[in-house]
Amino acid sequence: MIQKMATEELDRFGEKIIEGLELSDDDLRALLSLESEEELEKLYHVARKVRDHYFGNRVFLNCFIYFSTYCKNQCAFCYYNCKNEINRYRLTGEEIKEMCKALKGAGFHMIDLTMGEDPYYYEEPDRFVDLVRTVKEELGLPIMISPGVMDNSTLLKAKKKGANFFALYQETYDPELYKNLRVGQSFEERFNARLFAKEQGYCVEDGILTGVGNDIESTVISIRGMKSNNPDMVRVMTFLPQEGTPLEGFRENSKLSELKIIAILRLMFPKCLIPASLDLEGIDGMVYRLNAGANIVTSILPPDSRLEGVANYDRGMEERDRDITSVIKKLKVMGMEPAPQAEFEKILGC
Repeated sequence: MIQKMATEELDRFGEKIIEGLELSDDDLRALLSLESEEELEKLYHVARKVRDHYFGNRVFLNCFIYFSTYCKNQCAFCYYNCKNEINRYRLTGEEIKEMCKALKGAGFHMIDLTMGEDPYYYEEPDRFVDLVRTVKEELGLPIMISPGVMDNSTLLKAKKKGANFFALYQETYDPELYKNLRVGQSFEERFNARLFAKEQGYCVEDGILTGVGNDIESTVISIRGMKSNNPDMVRVMTFLPQEGTPLEGFRENSKLSELKIIAILRLMFPKCLIPASLDLEGIDGMVYRLNAGANIVTSILPPDSRLEGVANYDRGMEERDRDITSVIKKLKVMGMEPAPQAEFEKILGC
C-alpha cells in the first residue's frame, strides 16, 4: 500500500485522507503490518502531513493531576489496582487549591483531573463535583475528568461545575482481551458511559493499550471500536509491566508499536487530538510521538511535583523532565509551539 510510494505519492495519499478517504479494514491490516524503518518513516510522513493541515506546528499542553491513587478495581495491567500493596495518596481540597495557585499562568491548555475509582468519591460523588468546581474557580481553564465509570448524575453535575472533557479508556474492543485486562468490569457499562457523556455535550477521549497480547486483528477491532464513539481525542499507550500486578512478568515482542498506531490513528481520526504522553519515555518519547502525528502533550506534571503518572517510567528518579518549561523548550527545538488558548477552546466548542 504505502511501501512503494515516492514522496509525491505519499503527499497525495495524505491529501486523499484530508479530502475524506476512509481506510478499509484491509488498509488497516496492511499499515499495521509495516515493519521496516523506511516503511514506517513513510507512514509518519503522511500522518504529519494530515496533522499539519489541521493544526500546523501548534501543539496543546495538558497538565496531569493524579489526585487519588486509591481504586476499587482489579485491572490486571494497572499499578494502582486494589490488590496491589503500594503506598497511596489522596490529595485534600486545600492541597489541590494550592497546586492550582502554582499552575496559574504556566501555559497549560487544559487540566486533567485523574483518579482511580476511589471509594471515597464513589460513596459521596459530590466530593468529586466540589473538586471540579474548585479547580475551575481557581484556574478558569478547560477541565478533563478521568474518574472512571461514574454515574450519569455525577457527570451532569461535574459538567455544570466546569468539566469539559471526559476521558474513559476501553483499553481494547476485543471482548476476550477486555475480560483479561479489566477484570470483573462491564464492557457495555464503560462504553455507554462515554456515549452518555458525548450526548450531554462533553468532549470525550477513548484509548487502547498495545503490547498486552493484541494481534493485528484485535487492533483493527479496537480502532473500529473507537471510531464508533465519535471521539474528540484518541490515544494508544504501550503496556509497561507494573510491579505487583498480575501482568508483572508479561513481556511481548510485538510488532504493533505505539508510534505506528499513533500514525494510523491520525489517518483514521484526522481532526482529533492524539496524545504524545510523557509517561513512558519522558520528553524524548514526546518527540517520537509528535513526529508520528500526535498533537497534544499529556502527563505534564505540576512544577516540582512528586505526583504519580499512569505508567511512571521515572518512578523513584530524582530528576523528572515532565514540567511544562522543559516541554516548551523542546517544542521550540522541533520547530513547534504551544497553540493559542483560543484555538484549543474552539476545538472544545467552549
